[in-house]
Amino acid sequence: MSSFLGLGAMLLFAIPDRVLRLVFGHAPVPAEHLRADAWAVGRVVGVLDRGPRSRGIEQMRLETDLLSVAVAEPRPRGLEIRDLPLDPHGDGGPIRSRLYRPLGVPSTGPLLVFFHGGGWAVGSIESHDRPCALLACEAGVKVLSVQYRLAPENPFPAAADDALRAWKAVTAEPGRFGTEAGRIAVGGDSAGGNLAAVLCQDLRREGLDQPALQLLIYPVTEVGSRRQSMEDFATGYYLTADRMDSFSEFYVEREQYGNFRASPLKADDFSGLAPAWVITGLADPLRDEGEEYAEHLAEAGVEVRSDRFPLIHAWFNMTRSRSARQAHEVLADGLAAYMAAPQPSSSPD
Repeated sequence: MSSFLGLGAMLLFAIPDRVLRLVFGHAPVPAEHLRADAWAVGRVVGVLDRGPRSRGIEQMRLETDLLSVAVAEPRPRGLEIRDLPLDPHGDGGPIRSRLYRPLGVPSTGPLLVFFHGGGWAVGSIESHDRPCALLACEAGVKVLSVQYRLAPENPFPAAADDALRAWKAVTAEPGRFGTEAGRIAVGGDSAGGNLAAVLCQDLRREGLDQPALQLLIYPVTEVGSRRQSMEDFATGYYLTADRMDSFSEFYVEREQYGNFRASPLKADDFSGLAPAWVITGLADPLRDEGEEYAEHLAEAGVEVRSDRFPLIHAWFNMTRSRSARQAHEVLADGLAAYMAAPQPSSSPD
Protein backbone atom coordinates (compact mmCIF):
# COMPACT_ATOMS: atom_id res chain seq x y z
CA MET A 1 0.00 0.00 0.00
CA SER A 2 2.71 2.50 1.02
CA SER A 3 4.75 1.58 -2.09
CA PHE A 4 1.73 2.28 -4.30
CA LEU A 5 1.10 5.61 -2.59
CA GLY A 6 4.78 6.48 -2.79
CA LEU A 7 4.85 5.78 -6.51
CA GLY A 8 1.74 7.90 -7.02
CA ALA A 9 3.21 10.76 -5.01
CA MET A 10 6.50 10.63 -6.89
CA LEU A 11 4.70 10.68 -10.23
CA LEU A 12 2.49 13.61 -9.25
CA PHE A 13 5.32 15.64 -7.76
CA ALA A 14 7.54 14.95 -10.79
CA ILE A 15 5.13 16.66 -13.18
CA PRO A 16 6.31 20.16 -14.14
CA ASP A 17 4.26 23.09 -12.87
CA ARG A 18 3.16 24.14 -16.36
CA VAL A 19 1.69 20.67 -16.96
CA LEU A 20 0.01 20.64 -13.56
CA ARG A 21 -1.61 23.97 -14.49
CA LEU A 22 -2.90 22.47 -17.73
CA VAL A 23 -4.33 19.42 -15.97
CA PHE A 24 -5.69 20.98 -12.78
CA GLY A 25 -6.04 24.62 -13.75
CA HIS A 26 -5.45 27.49 -11.35
CA ALA A 27 -6.76 27.65 -7.82
CA PRO A 28 -9.68 30.07 -7.50
CA VAL A 29 -9.72 33.33 -5.56
CA PRO A 30 -8.68 33.69 -2.71
CA ALA A 31 -6.09 30.95 -3.34
CA GLU A 32 -4.99 32.11 -6.80
CA HIS A 33 -1.34 32.37 -5.72
CA LEU A 34 -1.21 28.80 -4.44
CA ARG A 35 1.71 26.78 -5.79
CA ALA A 36 0.80 24.42 -8.63
CA ASP A 37 1.80 21.18 -6.93
CA ALA A 38 -0.03 22.17 -3.73
CA TRP A 39 -3.22 22.82 -5.70
CA ALA A 40 -2.82 19.46 -7.49
CA VAL A 41 -2.54 17.64 -4.16
CA GLY A 42 -5.66 19.39 -2.91
CA ARG A 43 -7.62 18.39 -6.00
CA VAL A 44 -6.50 14.75 -5.91
CA VAL A 45 -7.12 14.32 -2.17
CA GLY A 46 -10.50 16.02 -2.56
CA VAL A 47 -11.54 13.31 -5.02
CA LEU A 48 -10.18 10.38 -2.99
CA ASP A 49 -10.96 11.45 0.58
CA ARG A 50 -13.97 9.73 2.16
CA GLY A 51 -14.00 11.94 5.22
CA PRO A 52 -13.10 11.10 8.82
CA ARG A 53 -16.55 9.86 9.77
CA SER A 54 -16.47 7.02 7.25
CA ARG A 55 -13.84 4.88 8.98
CA GLY A 56 -12.54 3.98 12.43
CA ILE A 57 -9.78 5.77 14.27
CA GLU A 58 -7.30 2.89 13.93
CA GLN A 59 -7.76 2.84 10.17
CA MET A 60 -7.27 6.60 10.05
CA ARG A 61 -4.03 6.26 12.02
CA LEU A 62 -2.72 3.56 9.72
CA GLU A 63 -3.63 5.56 6.62
CA THR A 64 -1.95 8.66 8.06
CA ASP A 65 1.32 6.84 8.72
CA LEU A 66 1.28 5.21 5.26
CA LEU A 67 0.44 8.44 3.47
CA SER A 68 3.12 10.33 5.39
CA VAL A 69 5.75 7.88 4.18
CA ALA A 70 4.42 8.13 0.63
CA VAL A 71 4.65 11.91 0.35
CA ALA A 72 8.02 12.35 2.09
CA GLU A 73 11.55 11.86 0.84
CA PRO A 74 13.54 9.12 2.61
CA ARG A 75 15.58 10.09 5.65
CA PRO A 76 18.75 11.95 4.68
CA ARG A 77 22.05 10.41 5.58
CA GLY A 78 24.35 11.82 8.19
CA LEU A 79 22.16 11.39 11.25
CA GLU A 80 22.40 9.49 14.51
CA ILE A 81 18.88 8.45 15.54
CA ARG A 82 17.94 7.13 18.98
CA ASP A 83 14.62 6.32 20.67
CA LEU A 84 14.55 7.64 24.23
CA PRO A 85 11.81 7.20 26.86
CA LEU A 86 10.74 10.28 28.79
CA ASP A 87 9.29 10.44 32.31
CA PRO A 88 8.78 6.65 32.63
CA HIS A 89 7.19 6.93 36.08
CA GLY A 90 4.87 9.85 35.40
CA ASP A 91 1.10 9.79 35.21
CA GLY A 92 0.09 8.36 31.86
CA GLY A 93 3.12 6.10 31.55
CA PRO A 94 6.39 6.63 29.68
CA ILE A 95 6.48 9.03 26.74
CA ARG A 96 8.20 7.86 23.56
CA SER A 97 10.60 10.21 21.86
CA ARG A 98 13.09 10.01 19.00
CA LEU A 99 16.26 12.07 18.88
CA TYR A 100 17.79 13.10 15.55
CA ARG A 101 21.39 14.29 15.86
CA PRO A 102 23.19 15.50 12.73
CA LEU A 103 26.66 14.00 12.56
CA GLY A 104 29.37 16.58 12.95
CA VAL A 105 27.43 18.99 15.16
CA PRO A 106 28.91 19.76 18.59
CA SER A 107 28.16 17.28 21.35
CA THR A 108 26.31 20.07 23.14
CA GLY A 109 24.18 22.34 21.00
CA PRO A 110 20.67 23.57 20.26
CA LEU A 111 17.69 21.22 20.47
CA LEU A 112 14.16 21.49 19.10
CA VAL A 113 11.50 19.55 21.04
CA PHE A 114 8.88 18.78 18.38
CA PHE A 115 5.24 17.68 18.70
CA HIS A 116 3.67 16.05 15.63
CA GLY A 117 0.42 17.09 14.01
CA GLY A 118 -2.63 14.92 13.35
CA GLY A 119 -5.59 16.54 15.09
CA TRP A 120 -4.51 15.14 18.50
CA ALA A 121 -5.97 11.82 17.25
CA VAL A 122 -3.72 10.54 14.44
CA GLY A 123 -0.09 11.06 13.54
CA SER A 124 2.94 9.72 15.37
CA ILE A 125 6.69 9.72 15.59
CA GLU A 126 6.55 7.47 12.52
CA SER A 127 4.36 9.80 10.46
CA HIS A 128 6.81 12.66 11.12
CA ASP A 129 10.00 10.62 11.03
CA ARG A 130 11.20 11.72 7.61
CA PRO A 131 10.44 15.47 7.83
CA CYS A 132 11.91 15.69 11.34
CA ALA A 133 15.05 13.96 10.12
CA LEU A 134 15.25 16.36 7.19
CA LEU A 135 14.80 19.40 9.42
CA ALA A 136 17.52 18.22 11.81
CA CYS A 137 19.94 17.52 8.98
CA GLU A 138 19.36 20.77 7.07
CA ALA A 139 19.22 23.06 10.12
CA GLY A 140 22.12 21.39 11.91
CA VAL A 141 19.94 21.30 15.03
CA LYS A 142 19.08 18.27 17.13
CA VAL A 143 15.38 17.45 16.95
CA LEU A 144 13.54 15.45 19.61
CA SER A 145 10.20 14.19 18.24
CA VAL A 146 7.70 13.42 21.01
CA GLN A 147 4.81 10.94 20.95
CA TYR A 148 1.98 12.17 23.17
CA ARG A 149 -1.18 10.26 24.07
CA LEU A 150 -3.87 10.41 21.38
CA ALA A 151 -7.59 11.07 21.52
CA PRO A 152 -10.30 9.88 21.70
CA GLU A 153 -8.92 7.22 24.06
CA ASN A 154 -6.99 9.95 25.88
CA PRO A 155 -9.02 13.15 25.64
CA PHE A 156 -8.06 16.68 26.65
CA PRO A 157 -5.92 17.56 28.51
CA ALA A 158 -3.85 14.36 28.11
CA ALA A 159 -1.86 15.61 25.11
CA ALA A 160 -1.16 18.98 26.73
CA ASP A 161 -0.15 17.25 29.95
CA ASP A 162 2.25 15.00 28.04
CA ALA A 163 3.81 18.00 26.30
CA LEU A 164 4.50 19.59 29.69
CA ARG A 165 5.84 16.31 31.11
CA ALA A 166 8.12 15.86 28.11
CA TRP A 167 9.46 19.41 28.37
CA LYS A 168 10.20 19.05 32.08
CA ALA A 169 11.97 15.73 31.46
CA VAL A 170 14.21 17.28 28.80
CA THR A 171 15.04 20.43 30.75
CA ALA A 172 15.75 18.40 33.90
CA GLU A 173 18.50 16.45 32.09
CA PRO A 174 19.58 18.52 29.05
CA GLY A 175 22.91 16.73 28.80
CA ARG A 176 21.10 13.46 28.06
CA PHE A 177 19.86 15.07 24.83
CA GLY A 178 23.09 16.84 23.92
CA THR A 179 21.92 20.32 24.81
CA GLU A 180 22.00 22.87 27.61
CA ALA A 181 19.69 25.38 29.29
CA GLY A 182 18.86 28.34 27.08
CA ARG A 183 19.32 26.40 23.84
CA ILE A 184 16.10 24.38 23.81
CA ALA A 185 13.26 25.40 21.50
CA VAL A 186 9.79 23.93 21.17
CA GLY A 187 7.78 23.46 18.01
CA GLY A 188 5.16 21.48 16.19
CA ASP A 189 2.83 21.42 13.24
CA SER A 190 -0.98 21.73 13.38
CA ALA A 191 -2.13 20.03 16.60
CA GLY A 192 1.54 19.81 17.56
CA GLY A 193 1.81 23.56 17.08
CA ASN A 194 -1.17 23.88 19.40
CA LEU A 195 0.66 21.83 22.05
CA ALA A 196 3.81 23.92 21.67
CA ALA A 197 1.84 27.14 22.17
CA VAL A 198 -0.05 25.69 25.14
CA LEU A 199 3.24 24.52 26.66
CA CYS A 200 4.58 28.08 26.67
CA GLN A 201 1.40 29.23 28.39
CA ASP A 202 1.72 26.44 30.98
CA LEU A 203 5.36 27.29 31.69
CA ARG A 204 4.48 30.94 32.15
CA ARG A 205 1.77 30.09 34.67
CA GLU A 206 4.14 27.83 36.60
CA GLY A 207 6.86 30.49 36.67
CA LEU A 208 9.30 28.32 34.68
CA ASP A 209 11.80 29.40 32.05
CA GLN A 210 10.45 29.80 28.53
CA PRO A 211 11.88 27.96 25.50
CA ALA A 212 14.41 29.73 23.33
CA LEU A 213 11.81 29.75 20.56
CA GLN A 214 8.28 28.53 19.87
CA LEU A 215 8.12 27.32 16.27
CA LEU A 216 4.44 27.12 15.34
CA ILE A 217 3.76 25.57 11.92
CA TYR A 218 0.12 26.13 10.85
CA PRO A 219 -0.97 25.76 14.49
CA VAL A 220 -4.45 25.18 15.84
CA THR A 221 -4.96 28.12 18.18
CA GLU A 222 -8.74 28.06 18.66
CA VAL A 223 -10.73 24.84 18.70
CA GLY A 224 -13.98 25.25 16.78
CA SER A 225 -12.78 28.39 14.99
CA ARG A 226 -14.98 29.71 12.20
CA ARG A 227 -12.74 32.46 10.87
CA GLN A 228 -12.82 33.39 7.20
CA SER A 229 -10.07 30.96 6.17
CA MET A 230 -12.08 28.08 7.66
CA GLU A 231 -14.96 29.08 5.39
CA ASP A 232 -12.86 29.89 2.30
CA PHE A 233 -10.89 26.63 2.39
CA ALA A 234 -13.50 24.32 3.92
CA THR A 235 -13.04 21.74 1.13
CA GLY A 236 -10.60 21.05 -1.67
CA TYR A 237 -7.33 21.98 0.06
CA TYR A 238 -6.39 18.74 1.85
CA LEU A 239 -7.50 19.63 5.40
CA THR A 240 -11.26 20.16 5.44
CA ALA A 241 -13.47 21.96 7.93
CA ASP A 242 -15.36 18.69 8.50
CA ARG A 243 -12.15 16.84 9.30
CA MET A 244 -11.10 19.59 11.70
CA ASP A 245 -14.48 19.42 13.41
CA SER A 246 -14.11 15.67 13.86
CA PHE A 247 -10.64 16.00 15.35
CA SER A 248 -11.86 18.69 17.74
CA GLU A 249 -14.71 16.44 18.89
CA PHE A 250 -12.29 13.54 19.39
CA TYR A 251 -10.01 15.67 21.57
CA VAL A 252 -12.09 17.97 23.73
CA GLU A 253 -15.62 18.35 25.04
CA ARG A 254 -17.43 21.27 23.43
CA GLU A 255 -17.79 23.12 26.72
CA GLN A 256 -13.99 23.10 27.00
CA TYR A 257 -13.34 24.66 23.58
CA GLY A 258 -12.62 28.01 25.22
CA ASN A 259 -10.11 26.60 27.73
CA PHE A 260 -6.71 28.18 26.97
CA ARG A 261 -5.05 24.74 27.23
CA ALA A 262 -7.17 23.66 24.25
CA SER A 263 -7.39 27.05 22.54
CA PRO A 264 -4.30 29.16 23.39
CA LEU A 265 -5.83 32.09 21.50
CA LYS A 266 -8.30 32.32 24.40
CA ALA A 267 -5.58 33.00 26.98
CA ASP A 268 -6.04 36.17 28.98
CA ASP A 269 -2.35 37.19 28.84
CA PHE A 270 0.29 36.71 26.14
CA SER A 271 3.14 38.62 27.75
CA GLY A 272 6.34 36.92 28.85
CA LEU A 273 6.07 34.08 26.34
CA ALA A 274 8.92 32.72 24.24
CA PRO A 275 9.88 34.41 20.97
CA ALA A 276 7.76 32.92 18.21
CA TRP A 277 7.96 32.03 14.56
CA VAL A 278 4.45 31.42 13.24
CA ILE A 279 4.15 29.88 9.77
CA THR A 280 0.78 29.57 8.05
CA GLY A 281 -0.37 28.29 4.66
CA LEU A 282 -2.14 30.47 2.11
CA ALA A 283 -4.95 27.94 1.51
CA ASP A 284 -5.21 26.38 4.96
CA PRO A 285 -8.40 26.49 7.05
CA LEU A 286 -6.19 27.20 10.10
CA ARG A 287 -4.49 30.20 8.52
CA ASP A 288 -6.41 33.05 10.13
CA GLU A 289 -6.33 31.74 13.69
CA GLY A 290 -2.56 31.18 13.44
CA GLU A 291 -1.95 34.68 12.15
CA GLU A 292 -4.23 36.15 14.81
CA TYR A 293 -2.20 34.34 17.46
CA ALA A 294 0.96 35.95 16.08
CA GLU A 295 -0.74 39.34 16.30
CA HIS A 296 -1.69 38.77 19.95
CA LEU A 297 1.89 37.83 20.78
CA ALA A 298 3.26 40.92 19.06
CA GLU A 299 0.76 43.18 20.81
CA ALA A 300 1.94 41.73 24.13
CA GLY A 301 5.54 42.62 23.35
CA VAL A 302 6.69 39.14 22.33
CA GLU A 303 9.26 38.95 19.54
CA VAL A 304 7.39 37.42 16.58
CA ARG A 305 8.14 36.45 13.01
CA SER A 306 5.07 35.58 10.95
CA ASP A 307 5.23 34.05 7.47
CA ARG A 308 2.51 32.87 5.09
CA PHE A 309 3.70 30.26 2.57
CA PRO A 310 1.75 29.75 -0.72
CA LEU A 311 0.93 26.19 0.34
CA ILE A 312 -1.77 23.99 1.86
CA HIS A 313 -1.98 22.27 5.23
CA ALA A 314 0.47 19.42 5.96
CA TRP A 315 3.24 20.70 3.66
CA PHE A 316 5.71 19.88 6.45
CA ASN A 317 5.25 16.18 5.61
CA MET A 318 5.14 16.52 1.81
CA THR A 319 8.86 16.79 1.16
CA ARG A 320 8.61 15.01 -2.21
CA SER A 321 6.81 18.15 -3.40
CA ARG A 322 8.96 20.93 -4.91
CA SER A 323 7.10 23.68 -3.10
CA ALA A 324 7.16 21.92 0.26
CA ARG A 325 10.85 21.12 -0.18
CA GLN A 326 11.56 24.81 -0.76
CA ALA A 327 9.52 25.67 2.32
CA HIS A 328 11.64 23.22 4.32
CA GLU A 329 14.76 25.03 3.18
CA VAL A 330 13.37 28.32 4.48
CA LEU A 331 12.34 26.60 7.70
CA ALA A 332 15.77 25.03 8.23
CA ASP A 333 17.68 28.21 7.42
CA GLY A 334 15.53 30.24 9.81
CA LEU A 335 15.79 27.71 12.62
CA ALA A 336 19.56 27.41 12.17
CA ALA A 337 20.00 31.18 12.27
CA TYR A 338 17.86 31.59 15.35
CA MET A 339 19.48 28.76 17.29
CA ALA A 340 23.07 29.52 16.23
CA ALA A 341 23.90 31.27 19.51
CA PRO A 342 22.70 30.63 23.06
CA GLN A 343 19.50 32.49 23.88
CA PRO A 344 18.94 34.08 27.28
CA SER A 345 16.53 32.16 29.46
CA SER A 346 13.26 33.98 30.03
CA SER A 347 10.73 33.64 32.80
CA PRO A 348 7.75 35.76 33.72
CA ASP A 349 8.32 38.74 35.98
